[in-house]
Amino acid sequence: MQGIDVERVSDWLAANIEGAVAPFRFELIVGGRSNLTFRVTDGADGRYVLRRPPTGHVLATAHDMAREHRIISAVGRTGVPVPRTRGLCTDEAVNGAPFYVMEFVDGVVLDSPEQAELLPIELRAAACEHLIDVLADLHAADVDEIGLGDLARREGYVERQIKRWSTQWENSRTREIAAIEEVARHLAANVPEQRGVSIAHGDFRFGNCLVDVSSGRVAAVLDWELCTLGDPLADLGYLGVYWVGPDGEGRHNDPTAAPGFLSYAEVVERYARRTGRDVSQIDYYVAFSSWRLAVISEGVYARYLHGAMGDQNDPEALELVRTGTIDLAEKALDAVRRLA
Repeated sequence: MQGIDVERVSDWLAANIEGAVAPFRFELIVGGRSNLTFRVTDGADGRYVLRRPPTGHVLATAHDMAREHRIISAVGRTGVPVPRTRGLCTDEAVNGAPFYVMEFVDGVVLDSPEQAELLPIELRAAACEHLIDVLADLHAADVDEIGLGDLARREGYVERQIKRWSTQWENSRTREIAAIEEVARHLAANVPEQRGVSIAHGDFRFGNCLVDVSSGRVAAVLDWELCTLGDPLADLGYLGVYWVGPDGEGRHNDPTAAPGFLSYAEVVERYARRTGRDVSQIDYYVAFSSWRLAVISEGVYARYLHGAMGDQNDPEALELVRTGTIDLAEKALDAVRRLA
């Protein structure tokens, strides 16, 4: 199986994961451009999840398994639902790259309006409320107490992000998109004062959570590879990029266009009540998050054009990425104009 040296990984699991029994079966759950995620089933039908970087040439800093393992282990000491970590392997001789193992958590990833059909409509509002409560709990965690105080710089999060992604835009853009430039200028000139520091997940949304569809509660938050320390409102604004808008249009990989989900205004209000934070400038953070995603999307588009994605001859995929960048840039511009 690509990404798994079955014999060596099996030996490592048997020797390092308490209770794991050979033989082991491996099934790819998530692949592609992000970290690879495998379901592991042992000889006693015990289930685990193994995460490793994508195969091929990757930046180690962008796929740091030890860092991700450290974050999930630390967050696991709070009330935020995450899978329990079981082990970390940094010896690349075992599998060609570091990997870590965590418990398997049952649940459904609500990453489309179609997937939303798996959640009873009467539980959808409760699921929205619990998603926000989990985010509030994450932002309430004492980063020093759980051992993440040195994870990253604490102040100037948005300024650093603007500088980073502006540079990325200059390095990866394939065309002129006026909205990207206009939003970047506005963001840089109007950075809100950062009020406090928290764990910033960086990609917090239904599509990165497992939901127990029998109760409407988040069973586990996943995909911590973008996590850092920063402005908590960045996570809340990021939700606004995905959440369905007043026009009824939502992103294809978000469930909230289906009936029964709360509006974005309602979840922002719940977050404000839970945290006591001023959310009056939330549109700034929506603009920032949408602009950042537009830059990331353009980077993916550039890699398609240069053949680095392997499926650059798929015109449908290429067009989806090309227009996705423009759509995100326009959404960022709309949010900026709401601030005016």
